[in-house]
Amino acid sequence: MYVVWITGASSGIGEALARQYCRQGAKVVLSARRVQELERVKGECVNEGANPENVLVLPLDVTETETMHSKVSTVIQHCEHIDLLINNAGVSQRSKCIDTDLSVYENLFAIDVMGQIALTKAVLPLMIERKSGHIAVTSSVAGKIGVQWRTGYCAAKHAVMGFFDALRAEVAEFGIHVSTITPGFIKTDVAKNALVGDGRQFSGQDSNIESGMDVDKCASIIVSRLNKGKKEIAVGEGLSLFALTIKRFSPTLLFFLMAKGVG
Repeated sequence: MYVVWITGASSGIGEALARQYCRQGAKVVLSARRVQELERVKGECVNEGANPENVLVLPLDVTETETMHSKVSTVIQHCEHIDLLINNAGVSQRSKCIDTDLSVYENLFAIDVMGQIALTKAVLPLMIERKSGHIAVTSSVAGKIGVQWRTGYCAAKHAVMGFFDALRAEVAEFGIHVSTITPGFIKTDVAKNALVGDGRQFSGQDSNIESGMDVDKCASIIVSRLNKGKKEIAVGEGLSLFALTIKRFSPTLLFFLMAKGVG
């Protein structure tokens, strides 16, 4: 049976991906910090027809990198192997650089970058041994462009893109696929959960997020393209996605728009 391990599975894109893969008959491992929410997601998957034995709840804090190998061992005990790892855990930011404590930047990198790298490194030897596997990471359009109020988030997502692009080149000889996912504005709680300058949650609304792509539609597109082995998956609607095209053909125009706070 195809085994998918999803981090950040307690809400948003991660939760929607879990439901999609359960519908396809995969064995799914759900990881995040909030155990109660993971159990809720599992219940929804079971209500939609998934076999309870094929949905494993595995609490994981990606900043606790020393636990990664034991978590991998638990997955292997239950599932025997890992076909697809989706590094989806992450946190965003809503504060200007001048107002942001250095500790907030450190926290963003611990969650959005080092946590993804640590788990990938723990899983990678197993995939190399099998000469098979697929590793994905949820980056962002912010991993391609710079946006106001998100200096730390953009930096972290740019780092993620660089790491996994380089990893793709390294592991191709072993038959391992690497995909980077770059969502634009998707209807999730990413803005509400974002960090402000002193490290507290933003807990506010973001009109661009509120009017973004439906999260289930987003997940459906991602899964379809992952199944096809796409190396880079841009998903979203409107300016958030069009910005990628603008940067490619007219970076000066994009920089002007970003300075004006467009998007």
